[in-house]
Amino acid sequence: QATDRAYRIGQTQPVQVHRIIAEGTVEDRIADMLARKRALADSVLTGGEGALTELTDAELAELVALRPAAGSDG
Repeated sequence: QATDRAYRIGQTQPVQVHRIIAEGTVEDRIADMLARKRALADSVLTGGEGALTELTDAELAELVALRPAAGSDG
């Protein structure tokens, strides 16, 4: 996206794009949360509603939490 943007504004010279990758950012936590929710949705769609009823209260709360549970990496 950054490369395309540079050329859209009329850049004719070669462009180098540097990506900064860091762990533990808000974006990293959001990506982890989305992956967990996607896995949950997949299990519900393929395994029926039984998948949700098999979760403990703690597991269900962790799935919908916006922050990682205490003691987890994050």
